Amino acid sequence: MTTESKAAKPALPASPPLTERQEARRRRILHTSAKLASRGGFDAVQMREVAESSGVALGTLYRYFPSKVHLLVATMQDQLQHMHETLRKRPPSEQDPGARVAQTLMRAFRALQREPHLADAMVRALTFADRSVSPEVDTVSRLTTAIILDAMGLDGPATPEQLSAVRVIEHTWHSALITWLSGRASIAQVKIDIETVCRLIEVTAPDHSR
Repeated sequence: MTTESKAAKPALPASPPLTERQEARRRRILHTSAKLASRGGFDAVQMREVAESSGVALGTLYRYFPSKVHLLVATMQDQLQHMHETLRKRPPSEQDPGARVAQTLMRAFRALQREPHLADAMVRALTFADRSVSPEVDTVSRLTTAIILDAMGLDGPATPEQLSAVRVIEHTWHSALITWLSGRASIAQVKIDIETVCRLIEVTAPDHSR
């Protein structure tokens, strides 16, 4: 989309914040989605069963999440938020920024590894997502970026070059997750790939000699 078309498009009104009751209902729905996906993956998450198990009407569920893909991408967003909080409580121990990011992403990867059906369901939802799910997908991307930037431990704002490196690292992490879930890569290979791409952090450091 061009800058001109963005400027010409009127801004959509912001959604009103959820009430405490609505937020609690949303939490129940996401918890149910994660539980069903953990048991049987993408196909196990059926909207009618999610509604019944969450104690909400089916129509109410669709008002929160228009489709199963919306629901599972939101579930991934929720899982990443919890992961981010955990990682902040137990920050990486490595001294080198690239090594800290690699350590952080491998910890996140192993957390997903413990729930392979859930991981597969969330990744499949991201793969199936169309433009209607863009806000949720963008939030997942921002959370992943925040996790990487936190692990880098920068003294100030990231440079454009560093942000570019973060995007490449994010893409590699996502690709590694897909190849592992499909049985085309071992955990050892994933670790090598993550550690290799995280070397970009050193290359893009402002004081790196070029």
